[in-house]
Amino acid sequence: MPQNKLIIFVKNEEAGKVKTRLAKSVGDEKALEIYRKLLGYTFDQVQPLKVKKEVCYSRFIEKDDLWNERSYSKQLQEGDGLGERMSKAFRRSFEKGMEKVVIIGSDCAELTTDILREAFSRLKDYDIVIGPADDGGYYLLGMSKFIPELFTDISWSTGAVLKQTLKKADEENATHYKLQELHDVDIEADWELVKHKFEPE
Repeated sequence: MPQNKLIIFVKNEEAGKVKTRLAKSVGDEKALEIYRKLLGYTFDQVQPLKVKKEVCYSRFIEKDDLWNERSYSKQLQEGDGLGERMSKAFRRSFEKGMEKVVIIGSDCAELTTDILREAFSRLKDYDIVIGPADDGGYYLLGMSKFIPELFTDISWSTGAVLKQTLKKADEENATHYKLQELHDVDIEADWELVKHKFEPE
């Protein structure tokens, strides 16, 4: 049985600490409400996957939350910036014998179970699978071997992340596959594009 793992990076549900760019236009409480909807959506998409699942929290490990301990192992994100935190999460997983590791955030209301399945499937033939976001970043990164260089000298939280990451992959002679481009929800205009998914029929 192949050892596959999905890592979900989440922020603790605290007003003023989540979706800070969105909060500038909608306020902290509304931004938290939207973040909780995105968390719920992400949960629904990852639930059917038959892989090991790990939730990595930004500040402290939550108990009795959406992610139940029977199905999800829980970790704290370790490191100063996003790159270091993701790198350590990947490294830990490969050191524990994982063969394919995929990491996602909890900001994308267009990510689907099928896209996640495709990511794991493509890792049979590629070293890296990446899900481009329309803002120049990525919503998903998968690896079939640990390539720490993908996390160094990257201009995080800018429109250059995807391009710089793929350049690093080329420099390391790592094969890569690009999934379809999706939107992350970072600002109010992003939320306007997807909020119909969360409104009752």
